[in-house]
Amino acid sequence: MRHALISIALLSAVAAAPLAAQDGAVELRVGKLEKEMKAVQRKVFPTGVPVQPEIGPLDTGDAGAAPASTPLNDLSARVDSLEAQLKMLTGQVETDGNRLKKLEEAFKTYQGTTDARLKTLEPIVPEVAPPAAAPLVAKPVALVPAAVAETLKPAPTKPKVDAPAATTTKAVTPAKTDPKRKALVDAVEIPATGDAAEDAYTYGFRLWTAKLYPEAQVKLKEFSAKYPKHKRASFAQNLLGRAYLDEGKPALASVAFYDNYTKNPKGERASESLYYLGVALTRLKKLPDACKVFDEFKDVYGASAAADLKARVAKARTDASCSA
Repeated sequence: MRHALISIALLSAVAAAPLAAQDGAVELRVGKLEKEMKAVQRKVFPTGVPVQPEIGPLDTGDAGAAPASTPLNDLSARVDSLEAQLKMLTGQVETDGNRLKKLEEAFKTYQGTTDARLKTLEPIVPEVAPPAAAPLVAKPVALVPAAVAETLKPAPTKPKVDAPAATTTKAVTPAKTDPKRKALVDAVEIPATGDAAEDAYTYGFRLWTAKLYPEAQVKLKEFSAKYPKHKRASFAQNLLGRAYLDEGKPALASVAFYDNYTKNPKGERASESLYYLGVALTRLKKLPDACKVFDEFKDVYGASAAADLKARVAKARTDASCSA
């Protein structure tokens, strides 16, 4: 009897040894598959919820009933399920990688085609050598103001008429070379009231009234340089422009009128200088520029200008063919 029990124990141990070895191998497969599964899930779902294994709890039926399957069968089922899901995820990764590769190739093709089309549409501009510098020739400088930048709002302190070009012309009075003209100049009475500034302006005005325009220009320039802040400064600069305009020099006149308007926009003759600036531009055949000047006059001084000046501006607009 004792020998029989020993034999049975030995047989049980021999039978259990392969089962334990098989069970350990399955556990290793399960662990490896679970690690690979998690790695694939992290790649496929970097920010989402990973796929859970489709393995539910073992249905044992009634508590007192015998188990439907052995633990070895359960482990085999888990391994099969994990292998199936791993194949599915691996296939999905390969499919997405192939699709991304095709998109990159298609984009490169599109980019190449687009670049080729743009190159064919771009005009080829030949390089032109700059013209040789023209020799300097002494000639009068055209003193024509550029186009007025844009119409201003009523703001007399911020005029926006573009400045005319500077001049290097030096005035020479004919009285120094013509005795007859000198006699005419000497005939003009020089005021002597004791107010040097007022007398200087009055003398320039009297020369202009006598139509001795070059001599008047010299005296009015001297007054402006010596008394730039005098109450007659706006009068003198405006009268200087009129002396040029009456002498038939609208380019020089435009400079004088422009300076009076921009440097002293609140002066008593600033609005009149803006009107005469438009007249000078009209005589220079710069009609669009003249119209812009008249538009600026309307915006800046239209509400405060005297009625007779408004009437002169209206006529000047007609002469320059300005739109209403």
